[in-house]
Amino acid sequence: MAEVILMPRLSDTMTEGVIAAWHKKVGDTVKKGDLLAEIETDKATMELESYQEGTLLHLGADNGGKLQVNDLLAIIGNQGEDISSLLSQHGGGASQPAAENKAPEATPEAKENKSEESQPAASTANAEEVVLMPRLSDTMTEGVIASWQKNVGDAVKRGDILAEIETDKATMELESYKDGILLHQGAKPGEKIQVNDLLCIIGKEGTDVQAILNGLKSGGTAPAAAPKAEQPKAESNAPASAPAAQSGGAAAPQVVNEGRIFASPLAKKVAEEKGIDLKYVKGSGDNGRIVKADIENYKPQAAPQQAPAAKSAAPAAPAGQVSFDEIPVSQMRKVISKRLSESKFGAPEFYVTMVIDMDAAVAARTKINENAKVKVSFNDLVLKAVALSLKQHPAINSSWLGDKIRINHHVNIGVAVAVDEGLLVPVVRFADTKTLTQISSEVKDFAQKAKDKKLQPSDWEGSTFTISNLGMFGVDEFTAIINPPDSCILAVGGISKVPVVKNGQVVPGNIMKVTLTCDHRTVDGATGAAFLQTVKNYLEEPLRMLL
Repeated sequence: MAEVILMPRLSDTMTEGVIAAWHKKVGDTVKKGDLLAEIETDKATMELESYQEGTLLHLGADNGGKLQVNDLLAIIGNQGEDISSLLSQHGGGASQPAAENKAPEATPEAKENKSEESQPAASTANAEEVVLMPRLSDTMTEGVIASWQKNVGDAVKRGDILAEIETDKATMELESYKDGILLHQGAKPGEKIQVNDLLCIIGKEGTDVQAILNGLKSGGTAPAAAPKAEQPKAESNAPASAPAAQSGGAAAPQVVNEGRIFASPLAKKVAEEKGIDLKYVKGSGDNGRIVKADIENYKPQAAPQQAPAAKSAAPAAPAGQVSFDEIPVSQMRKVISKRLSESKFGAPEFYVTMVIDMDAAVAARTKINENAKVKVSFNDLVLKAVALSLKQHPAINSSWLGDKIRINHHVNIGVAVAVDEGLLVPVVRFADTKTLTQISSEVKDFAQKAKDKKLQPSDWEGSTFTISNLGMFGVDEFTAIINPPDSCILAVGGISKVPVVKNGQVVPGNIMKVTLTCDHRTVDGATGAAFLQTVKNYLEEPLRMLL
């Protein structure tokens, strides 16, 4: 008997899924555990395995199609089995594959007419060739093409890097999940594409690309319109940018990279170790991307030319005249603006500041680091103290959901990390269960990944509380803006050596100021103060954290 497979809920916030790729076609034999499809959710692209055996009789949507949770995804049964009752029960409409399944029952004349009528639809709706802009983070609404790693006409294999996509969180490499020839690019480097709009077309040589674009346009989706509207704009901008590039070359002939520089993470690491400025290195990779070999073969001949370049650039900003640069707002900066504005102006915040005696913490850290393989920082001590305190004050570890308040039983602490483009908040999960050395290793790893732009969406999702530390910049105290959906964020200042009174004597002491920002919809003043008092107790008696 045929079995229905519905679109599963693959994340706690998922309401619909996009078919990134089918790994089985109608008529294929399916075994339990076989990979059926890749489903793009609001969090990530996930593989869906079959839990049934039989023949794949029907697909609920083509590649790139959207299905709501619990909509018909596929039907698996016996070869030739009648599935019309199941189709009518789950929406009535049969997909293209189902129509192909029923084709043998039609008369030869009807067959010819049907194939003639459906041919345009097949070429336009054949989403096997179409690659849509995926949602690479939970807050992503659009992506900017940082660079294409493949050009139109290039052969593409599954797993090849297609492009670098700049999201609101980071610049991420997009791998192809198809084999074929790159036939069309939906946008040029630097241009934007909305999530689920046309990114590119990959197929066989000779595929009618225009028919696919026309089909997407007539089907009511935006992808076809975007490339047509954007291409003239890119062309019209080209003449204006060419002279600028030439004048830049005349001013500094040895500088080969200006603005955003595209380089592999390994090349960046090697360049940093060797003290090489990437703007002087000519890339040999796709689209001028700098690879490790370019760094190893680089000979520093450009450095002496820096002085003339500075002289020629000086007239651009004469003394006594107003001068400025305007730079485009990056995707990350846009989302920081949107989310923190919503937090600041949407949540009634209040602040609680406390001074902590860090003498015992300073002494404890010194002893811990004498034999530790991984050096523990003061921020690691603060994170551990906060994690243990959250278990005692669950109201702080909460989220405002409009008509209800979620009290989280798990402790996932976001750690704000500054990067050149803005701010990222990777999450230390179940921090209350981890040792100081485990926390230290994880935070260091996240910080390096953030700088190398290797953080994945799973690294920054799911925080229940956030810590922002500016102490290393010499900041004594500050207030931080809540990172939604968290209810609170702790702003940590630096440790200062000041005169303090102990046992009636004025002695030198180490103090640290912390400020808790609270959402008054979920947390009251007394609750915030009690939480800070617990954090203070742990840091003033750090041995308690090891029990």
